[in-house]
Amino acid sequence: MQRLLIAIGAVLLLAGIAWPWLAKLGLGRLPGDIRIETENGFFYFPITTCIVISVVVSLVFWLLRR
Repeated sequence: MQRLLIAIGAVLLLAGIAWPWLAKLGLGRLPGDIRIETENGFFYFPITTCIVISVVVSLVFWLLRR
């Protein structure tokens, strides 16, 4: 359990450090991401970005298992 928590923390740390670089790639602004703006606020659901990240993570895990 300790190793899992340390690994999750390391991944979150790396994602936080890499966030400015990832933002330049356009993640979070892909076609298919839902953004609804009203006078009172906005709703944002990055469905396409979630799918892309899921595919990439799945490929990485698949390659590590081989």
